[in-house]
Amino acid sequence: MIEPDLSDRVALVTGSATGVGHEILLSLADCGANVAVHYHTSEAEAEAVADRARERGVRATTVAGDVTSPSEVEDLVDAVEADLGHVEVLVNNVGAFAPEHWSDTSYDTWRTVMETNLDGTYLCSREVLPAMRDAGWGRIVNVGYASADRGLVSPKNFAYFAAKTGVLMFTRMVAADTQDDGITVNAVSPYVVENSDEFPEDLPRDRPAQFADVTQAVRFFLEEDSDYLSGQNVAVDGGWLPETV
Repeated sequence: MIEPDLSDRVALVTGSATGVGHEILLSLADCGANVAVHYHTSEAEAEAVADRARERGVRATTVAGDVTSPSEVEDLVDAVEADLGHVEVLVNNVGAFAPEHWSDTSYDTWRTVMETNLDGTYLCSREVLPAMRDAGWGRIVNVGYASADRGLVSPKNFAYFAAKTGVLMFTRMVAADTQDDGITVNAVSPYVVENSDEFPEDLPRDRPAQFADVTQAVRFFLEEDSDYLSGQNVAVDGGWLPETV
């Protein structure tokens, strides 16, 4: 496993009380980062993750908020800064999933998928970037989806595909906008992960991605010597080559 030195860096991982976000956050704590566990409704789980991070010898805090609300994003970043200092590493992990036919998707569900995946990535990135620019150092990693860079779509789960394509476009744009600021902005795009809601019959390498496969890719972009890599996307998909989704 790649081991970037994140000693005394402050990392915020959105949606890190459970699932992939939980694993990413603890992986960054293993690299020495002081961590902010973000949650919306899973307070008890977030506190447990923070305790596990502290067992690794780092500082940890929990912050609550809806990443689709500008005021709540501002408040949660303020809370991180008050407890740990300004955010130096941001992983935008929150993103709802709706594996149903687009015409059966309610408008509320449509908006939730779009807003948690794309709007949340935009709002959280916008909130932490001024301090990163001032410091001349920052790392943002956005979570995409393994086929989103190819523009492949399906009537099923269309909102998710569209939102993740937007996330990758946003990643490239912010990378260009920060290229002179000591900041890198990249994406990690899993296909099927060990905790995914659905598992197709034909999986690359006969297995889903393990959490370690995802955290390995995230850590790669946080290496100090990865500072020339920005606007990039790593598909964590075992070599999946989709022609349809």
